[in-house]
Amino acid sequence: MKSMAIEEEITLFKRTIQAFAKKEIEDHYNKWEEDGIIPKELWRRFGDEGLLCVDIPQQYGGLGAPFHFSASIIDEFSRLGFNSISGNLAVHSNIVAHYILNSGTEEQKAYYLPKMVTGEFVGAIAMSEPAAGSDLQGIKTTAVKNEVTGNYHINGSKTFISNGQHFDFAIVVTKTNQRVPASKGTTLFIVDANSKGLIKGKKLKKIGQHSADTSELFFEDIVVKPSQVLGEVDRGFITLMHELPRERTILAVGACGAMEGALEITVKYLHEREAFGAPLSKLQTVRHKIAEMTTEAKVNRAYVNQCIDLLQNNQLTTAAASIAKLSSTEAQGRVVDGCLQLFGGYGYMEEYPISRAFTDARVQRIYGGTSEIMKEIISKDVLGK
Repeated sequence: MKSMAIEEEITLFKRTIQAFAKKEIEDHYNKWEEDGIIPKELWRRFGDEGLLCVDIPQQYGGLGAPFHFSASIIDEFSRLGFNSISGNLAVHSNIVAHYILNSGTEEQKAYYLPKMVTGEFVGAIAMSEPAAGSDLQGIKTTAVKNEVTGNYHINGSKTFISNGQHFDFAIVVTKTNQRVPASKGTTLFIVDANSKGLIKGKKLKKIGQHSADTSELFFEDIVVKPSQVLGEVDRGFITLMHELPRERTILAVGACGAMEGALEITVKYLHEREAFGAPLSKLQTVRHKIAEMTTEAKVNRAYVNQCIDLLQNNQLTTAAASIAKLSSTEAQGRVVDGCLQLFGGYGYMEEYPISRAFTDARVQRIYGGTSEIMKEIISKDVLGK
């Protein structure tokens, strides 16, 4: 549980996030969504404001803050409706940075982490492939070792890569041993964006989160040194499984923030909009629907907060994180749909933020492991394999 002092600090920290969003994002976000990308220089501004990798230790440039503070950044940007930003920030600060922190060599940590904190470097992780999404054991991208030089040659392709246009380096999941299952022959490499043979493909057009740069990547005989291995050769799958609970928890945090934000703008609209001579907020059917959705949001928030505490204390299990991700993202879909319904025809108009909340929410049940994969993980935990 967070102490009262930490609660007060987080409240103040959220005010900093809100002020930054109002100054740097609010007036520009619609244009960025239309353009399909946020400006690269925004990452530097995040860094200047101290909003990147805040839970990374001070020796690597971070604040060494509890995970609660890092989660609150994603929470607040999601609540404000800037889901394209919160998703890509989560990949950079809460996923990539911790892969390096937990599995990197001292040289890798000293080189990459301080630059991630300042926004000089933007990080990405390349897992999914055209024929391998949630099933990471089905990856085809290979890294073959040259026994003479000791270097590895990477070939293959990846897709659905967050920060796919702006990244300065990516953690790439490869198959290094073809004779064994991927769970025993997978290796992670840190690959710089300027590597010869790395091609950033087109920015993919999505139904939501338009300004989040999601892209294809192609690897054409990229040469990487042994010093670019992240973790141990052929043991990358273990690293992936260790880090996924953090990823799923931060997705759950974003879902809670997005639900609460959708409810806030809906309640405001219901007080302003009239039907049959009275505000919509006076209609019993509307009031009961708001009560149902508020209850769902608060119950999920309570469980996700519990998972945040467990993660901070290194006690979060894969099953618990999967429950949080499954429940909160499914709830997010129901809540934003219900909120859009209360807006009536206006909810279907792009000028109303609730329409963006609706389309942005859909991917939450897919990335980070689909809802179906979450159910499989949970059932195995409860019933055994």
